[in-house]
Amino acid sequence: MSKFWTFLTALHSGAGPLVMLVYPLYASVVAMESTTKVDDEQWLAYWIIYSFLTLTELILQSLLEWIPIWYSVKLVFVAWLVLPQFHGAAFIYNRVVREQFKKHGVFGSSFSQTKHSKTNIIHSIFHREGHEAHSH
Repeated sequence: MSKFWTFLTALHSGAGPLVMLVYPLYASVVAMESTTKVDDEQWLAYWIIYSFLTLTELILQSLLEWIPIWYSVKLVFVAWLVLPQFHGAAFIYNRVVREQFKKHGVFGSSFSQTKHSKTNIIHSIFHREGHEAHSH
């Protein structure tokens, strides 16, 4: 029976990095290379939510150590965020994060102009860097 628990513990500790970092990293790269914007928003929302979760854990670490199921709850929550069937990260971003930022006036009147021109700015930066790399 102890071998089973050792295996289960190893599986559990390996699942965290796979679910929380490896798969989201891979999916983010795939999203960046795709032509659709929907997957970009899902993965950007994921990294925002994951950052909030990590910062919250850092602040509440001494309290969370007393909750034995915290890591399992976190793992299930992050799985819900990343699984494409649920689009959990986009849901949390749209329902919670965006609303809180709007409520506190983070999105000013210039935000809509910035949002539309962001792609052009990023494209021009990388396009320029590409020319500089080829000219040397």
